[in-house]
Amino acid sequence: MEKKLAFAPHKIRSLTPLNDTILVDEMKFDERITSGGIVLLNDDMKSAGIRPRWARVYAIGPKQTDVQIGQYVLITHGRWTRGVKIEDENGERTIRKVDNDDVLLISDEPVDDLTLSDKVY
Repeated sequence: MEKKLAFAPHKIRSLTPLNDTILVDEMKFDERITSGGIVLLNDDMKSAGIRPRWARVYAIGPKQTDVQIGQYVLITHGRWTRGVKIEDENGERTIRKVDNDDVLLISDEPVDDLTLSDKVY
């Protein structure tokens, strides 16, 4: 039986990224349902999960000019760090640092993730 360690989130009052850093949250790794009703299981850490993902911009550094806090960015697969759990005034969340050069698209509104893998289940 595999036992997972539970870590308490880091409690923060403020967070200031350096230079042109982008920090994101709300990155989805859970199951998805296609418009036709097909359930795609959680694909995190599997070869079928190799695809870009959308995330919400949580914080930016003072030299970041391409994105704004609250926008949504589509990030090339794997070009983000492991998540760090934090707790701020809005509750618990997982934040990740994103590679600036691997932001593919920017949206002012949430985007449904309709991407499919080229892998056969």
